[in-house]
Amino acid sequence: MSQINTQVKPFTATAFHNGKFVPVSDADLKGKWSVVFFYPADFTFVCPTELGDLADNYAEFKKLGVEIYSVSTDTHFTHKAWHDTSDTIGKIQYPMIGDPTGVICRNFDVMIEADGLADRGTFVVDPEGKIQLVEVTAGGIGRDASELLRKIKAAQYVAAHPGEVCPAKWKEGDKTLAPSLDLVGKI
Repeated sequence: MSQINTQVKPFTATAFHNGKFVPVSDADLKGKWSVVFFYPADFTFVCPTELGDLADNYAEFKKLGVEIYSVSTDTHFTHKAWHDTSDTIGKIQYPMIGDPTGVICRNFDVMIEADGLADRGTFVVDPEGKIQLVEVTAGGIGRDASELLRKIKAAQYVAAHPGEVCPAKWKEGDKTLAPSLDLVGKI
């Protein structure tokens, strides 16, 4: 079943954020755009490259009013240890949520049950708490923050401009489409 336009399911967790352990819940995703970014595990190989890429682009996400929440089945204590020992992860300023019970991973349907780890899943959540983008990749395929930024800009544009849609490769400032009978067969 598609998760697009579905409400984020309830959860509570603890995150490591800006040197502190903080509570995080589904309520924190409401009222702003959010990215829930699942990855398999701390102290691994592809994961730090992805999280570091998000950290390098975090200011751009914040300019769009977007908060990032990274999630793995590691504990918030493990997130702190990784943050304190890795130069790449040490750059992170967004909340790193611990999901050792797998509740959040299961809520978003990215739990690899046999391994107790999360798939590489990216979810963009709108201010109403509804999922607007779902992307899940195989474990060896890293994601790109700049492409995610482009997709968020498109989602925000569509949300702010009912009746318009963003075509392939759309970038901020490009022409959009207004679906109508007149466009059928003309693109």
